[in-house]
Amino acid sequence: MSVSLQKGQKVSLSKDNAGLSKVIVGLGWDEAKPAKRGFFAPKPQPIDCDASAILLIDGKLRANDDVVYFNNLRHKTGTVQHMGDNLTGAGDGDDEQIIVDLASIPQQYDRIVVVVNIYQAVQRKQHFGMIENAFIRVVDARNNTELCKYNLSDDYSNMTAMIFGEIYRHDGEWKFNAMGQATTDPGLGELVNRYI
Repeated sequence: MSVSLQKGQKVSLSKDNAGLSKVIVGLGWDEAKPAKRGFFAPKPQPIDCDASAILLIDGKLRANDDVVYFNNLRHKTGTVQHMGDNLTGAGDGDDEQIIVDLASIPQQYDRIVVVVNIYQAVQRKQHFGMIENAFIRVVDARNNTELCKYNLSDDYSNMTAMIFGEIYRHDGEWKFNAMGQATTDPGLGELVNRYI
């Protein structure tokens, strides 16, 4: 049974799911309906949100290749894999997915932070206030059962990036923390710098 989470709420993934070894982190969003434009106004560019996973050791990023994103789809250990970039967020369900092999992640990695940034947000004058129905969910890859879901409902106007949530190891079990922390970081590089 899926648990609906609130901002800042933590839930155990492995405690009630014996044998849980691999999860799918699904992220989704829709563009909000734009305000009416004049007849000759240029058509706005689609909002391109990019999901990424940052693997941390003792809460810190130790190497550039510990960031899994659209230009590095598979972690060097093979335990975290990005399933590809969705350029528009169109369609139902997950817009982007990251598969995490919890059972095989080397012990030194204690945390996987899942972030989303708007590609070229500053240049395109786009922000998360122009997005609705944003969510992150964790699914058991064995049977496609949703374990938990966090719907982001705050007003994120003028925010260009989002720390959606994190999967972390605590006392031998894997947990999920629904974070929903918006930032004005203009790109993934600036987001990543928070963990150095």
